[in-house]
Amino acid sequence: MRLAREPWHDAGMSTTSRTIERDGARIAYDVAGQGPAVVLGHSLLCGRWMWRDIAPALATSHTVINIEVRGHGESTAPRPFSFADLVADWAAILDREGIDRAALVGLSMGGMTAMRFALAFPDRVAKLALLDSNADRERLAKRAQYGVLVWLYRRLGMRRPLADRVAPIMLGATTLRERPELVRDLIDQVARHDREPLIRAIRCVVDRADEPPIERIGAPALILVGEEDRATPPALSEKMHRRMPGSKLVRIPGAGHLSAFERPDAVLAHLAPFLAA
Repeated sequence: MRLAREPWHDAGMSTTSRTIERDGARIAYDVAGQGPAVVLGHSLLCGRWMWRDIAPALATSHTVINIEVRGHGESTAPRPFSFADLVADWAAILDREGIDRAALVGLSMGGMTAMRFALAFPDRVAKLALLDSNADRERLAKRAQYGVLVWLYRRLGMRRPLADRVAPIMLGATTLRERPELVRDLIDQVARHDREPLIRAIRCVVDRADEPPIERIGAPALILVGEEDRATPPALSEKMHRRMPGSKLVRIPGAGHLSAFERPDAVLAHLAPFLAA
C-alpha cells in the first residue's frame, strides 16, 4: 500500500499519529494541539490530508483529532462496513484519548458520520459543523452513477478516463478552471488508496438506507456548503438547515464539494469563530 503523505505534519506542528484496532480493522488518526477537543472527519476518496490547512489553524486553540476513515490511506477495511461502524470507531478513539465531549467537524462522508454520532451519543457532542454533507438516502440515479464509477475504478484504477469524471464531482468549476495544482493533488492522493478497501468505503456511502432524524440533534450546528458543489448541491444543505432548528447555513463562494480543501480560508472564517464561541 502506498501511504499518503500527511502535509499538516510538515507545518512545524507537533503531531502524534496513532492507530486503534476494531473488529479486524485498523483506524489511523492524528492528535495535535491543546484545548477543547475537535474531531475532523474527511470526505469519501480523501484522507487526513484533506484538512491540511484547517487542522493546524484549529490546533492553535484546540485538541484536534484527525481521523482517517476505514478504507482510506493507513486505515484498513478488511470487510464491508456501515456508518454504525464509523460511529463506533469515533467513540472508541475518544475513549482511548480520554475525551468525554468534543466538537465534530465532518465533510461529506465525515458529516454523515458526525450527524449519526450526535444522535447516538448526544451528551458527547459539544458542537456540530457539517460541510457539504447530506442527510437523505442516496438517490437511485446517483447510486447508478457511482456504480459505473466503481466498475471503472476496479478495472482501471485512478487513471485519466476516471479522473476526468471524478474531478468535476469533487471540485468546483472555479477550482477546475483556476487551480490545476489542486486537481492534480486530489487525483494523486486518491490514486494512493488500495482499491478494494476504498470500494468498501464507497459502498458504505452509496448504499446507506437510513435517513437520520437530524431534527432531534440538540447541539449547536453550523452547515457550510460550496456554492459550486455538484456531489451534494446547496439545496441539500438548505434542507438540512430547515430540519435543524437554530442551525446556521453559510455558502462558500468559489468552492465545490471539497470546500475545506478548495477554500480553507473561507471555511475557517466561519468555522473558527463557531468553535470558539
